[in-house]
Amino acid sequence: MKKTKIRRLTMAAMMGAIAFVLMFFSFSVPVLSPFAEFDFSALPELIGGFILGPVGAVEIIVIKLALKLVFKGSSSLMTGELSNLLLSLAYVLPAVIYYRRHKDKKGAVVGIIMGSVISVIFSIFTNVFIIIPAFMYLYGMDWAAIIDICANVNPWIESIPTFVAFSVVPFNVISRAVTSLITILLYKHISKPLKKLILKEEKK
Repeated sequence: MKKTKIRRLTMAAMMGAIAFVLMFFSFSVPVLSPFAEFDFSALPELIGGFILGPVGAVEIIVIKLALKLVFKGSSSLMTGELSNLLLSLAYVLPAVIYYRRHKDKKGAVVGIIMGSVISVIFSIFTNVFIIIPAFMYLYGMDWAAIIDICANVNPWIESIPTFVAFSVVPFNVISRAVTSLITILLYKHISKPLKKLILKEEKK
């Protein structure tokens, strides 16, 4: 039993480290807003979560962000990291929990769709009521300043509702769709060798 726990922790650490490395290969999506930045760090979170379960998924996310803070620090006074944590949990946990109860391809697809929808909806509330307000408070800004910054790259953004409609929602829909599709294509091929390598004693 001890060896199994060590293997699980090792895998969580490994997947968290991979997620951290993938954060370096991020790219901005300025056409949506200057705050929109996409990376593939959710891939190991989701794949690792399918193998290790909800607790493992949380461990991977926390390890990723801890490594990011240690090696890169924060350029947003922790608001970006808080957003990443909340939205990663909203995306990965529903998918993993559903898949644990329906362990087949259909269960994985349904779980990922559920996680994507919940994450997109959650992104609206976190951005409007938590992340952006925290960012404004820390940097001494207001909504008018945020809207002006966004309008410089996306003229359709004129208010909080248009910020949500033309920045928050499309960015999260696109990022979750891309990550979900890649996960569905890769999971079966990646999960088997990982289970054999790390979780030898667990029931397949």
